Amino acid sequence: MVQDVAARMAEAAQSWLERLTDDQRAVAVGPGPSAGATDDERRRWFYTPTDHGGLTFHEQRPAQQQAAMRLVASGLSRPGFVTVATTIGLENVLDHTEGFVTRFDRERGRDPGLYYLRVFGTPGDRGMWGWRFGGHHVSLNNLVVDGELVSTTPCFMGADPAVSELLGGAVNRPLARVEDLARDLVRSLAPDLARRAILSPKAPSDVVTGNRTSIAEGDRVIPLAGVWRDERFPDPAEWAKLQAASDAIDAAAGFQEGEHQSLEYTARPKGVPGADLPVAQRAVLRSLLSTYFGRVPESVSPMARYDDAALDAVHVAWAGSTEPGAPHYYRVQGPRLLIEWDNTQRDANHAHSVWRDPENDFGLDVLAQHRRHHH
Repeated sequence: MVQDVAARMAEAAQSWLERLTDDQRAVAVGPGPSAGATDDERRRWFYTPTDHGGLTFHEQRPAQQQAAMRLVASGLSRPGFVTVATTIGLENVLDHTEGFVTRFDRERGRDPGLYYLRVFGTPGDRGMWGWRFGGHHVSLNNLVVDGELVSTTPCFMGADPAVSELLGGAVNRPLARVEDLARDLVRSLAPDLARRAILSPKAPSDVVTGNRTSIAEGDRVIPLAGVWRDERFPDPAEWAKLQAASDAIDAAAGFQEGEHQSLEYTARPKGVPGADLPVAQRAVLRSLLSTYFGRVPESVSPMARYDDAALDAVHVAWAGSTEPGAPHYYRVQGPRLLIEWDNTQRDANHAHSVWRDPENDFGLDVLAQHRRHHH
């Protein structure tokens, strides 16, 4: 039950906070959720290696770190938790890939200790509270109202590298099914459906809606340098490096006005609806949805709501090549649903995936209703 998940979250959050010192708690706790400006910080989220806001692993003792991860696990399924833990570990692999250099105006650019946890409000079974966990390629956002988990989005998971070597010729692909199921679906479309599904032969440089708090008509890709907490690093040389990297990523995508128009967000879904898909392809679409909805505990997953009628309204769109290993992007959109994936950067070995509810990200719709009923 959703109440059981919320209760586990509250107990884990209380246990973590009790282990912290007063100074740590001052960083770890933010204002309670609200419909006003005091809630702005809770609704800020990132997937870049920037300051996500909260207490980092570096600032905690091992027992505190363990309690923090217990809270993180309370909002995830077992596969979801393993994926997040693997993503954190990939910071070491990425550091090796880049030659163990210092980046981003900080002591260690790729750092598994720079994942941030913050609780908003007072955990319990009454009133409103929430928590956020984030760092490079992870952003988990949860809101609890009167003992019920009412929002788990935005939910972002990425992987860099998306594919890395393991012994014996095996490979590590944390988001393999998230990528492959969508490609299999699009590649299996009849030519007339494929023409409707593939919006552009080029893939955008990133997910189109970026890290915006709310999604709006006409949203386009945000350059990498814009998906950062601070406008500029104190060190101008480091900021220039980030800006140059951002410019290079955009140049590699080669997007012109026409491509931007074809991929920009619209409330009316683009692509092919599930209603037009044959039975076998509808099954693949349902499996693809499960790679996003299966990130959270089963009792709070919306998967059960996706019967045949609901699946009819879910649209699939693609951009870029359908060949494995080539830059590509896809979008899955329907009522109260937006999923985006891109694997374009670092020679298509750098993956992003996000699940959003355009009407209720961060529980904003629930907060508004709660305010109307209680004020």
